[in-house]
Amino acid sequence: MDAIVTHGLTKHFRDLTAVNALDLIVPSGGVVGFVGPNGSGKSTTIRMLLGLLTPTAGTGEVLGSTISHPARYAHRVGALIESPSFVLSLSARSNLRSLAALRGLPTTRVDAVIETVGLVGRDRDLVSTYSLGMKQRLAIAAALLPDPELLILDEPTNGLDPAGIVEVRTLLIELGNQGRTLLVSSHLLAEIEAACNQVVIIRFGEMLFSGPLAELMARTAAHVELVPEHEEDLSRLAELYGVRGYVVRRDKGDLVVEAPAATAPDLNRIAAQEGITLRKLAAHEETLEETFLRMTGSTDGDNATTRSRQRAERSSTDREAADA
Repeated sequence: MDAIVTHGLTKHFRDLTAVNALDLIVPSGGVVGFVGPNGSGKSTTIRMLLGLLTPTAGTGEVLGSTISHPARYAHRVGALIESPSFVLSLSARSNLRSLAALRGLPTTRVDAVIETVGLVGRDRDLVSTYSLGMKQRLAIAAALLPDPELLILDEPTNGLDPAGIVEVRTLLIELGNQGRTLLVSSHLLAEIEAACNQVVIIRFGEMLFSGPLAELMARTAAHVELVPEHEEDLSRLAELYGVRGYVVRRDKGDLVVEAPAATAPDLNRIAAQEGITLRKLAAHEETLEETFLRMTGSTDGDNATTRSRQRAERSSTDREAADA
């Protein structure tokens, strides 16, 4: 059984379509990255899955139960959607004991989650003495108190320094290896690449990709940049590659061949056979970040402009419907 399934999940806020007919499948087990530009609908989707927002349209299931009745699965789900408030003048252990008592959970879970998140030896220290990374570990410990099958984390590394990011990343991988399902929303693509085996990309609430990270990376664009020793050979070199079926373009002083890195030896051979010496031959394959930007838009400004246009179009459509 898949951990999360949605069909046509939609959420409107007046003239804004935050989530648009989202068909999402999150398989059970492992760490799934949930990424998209700012304002893409990630947090809105998460809140609908947790029963904190009611969808405008569409359906969904979490751990086999419909999202219209979140009480049926709430005890099997742990969530971190905002930085939780802890009593700074109490120890981490005391905070967790209080939360367990409020939820009617056995106190034995406190010892278990403290060990899971690596706070053994620091659990009796006041939370006010904790670093940001340790506080985030404590927040994840709180989410783990019900021993959930599914853990939903919204920006778990937000605001952390590099050391704190590494701490949380390592913890997420360990939790995924335990057989739990983690849905992790993050804008730090390097962390998604390092921690996740599946990835979901949305933009303006619409699905762009869902599947194994390896499958997404197999779609990455690649090119080889070349520069001949003598500038006058540039046009001739472009012609040589073109007649052999390569797609070639100029980029300032470079000749760019749209081809995988593995073609670099062949490109070098073609030039050498024609007596052209290359002073530059550099293969380049997209990173996850470059692939993401190509799919979703290069800047927040670009995305904001598109989002504003969509809101205007929806508002116009609503007015026309009202006038009809």
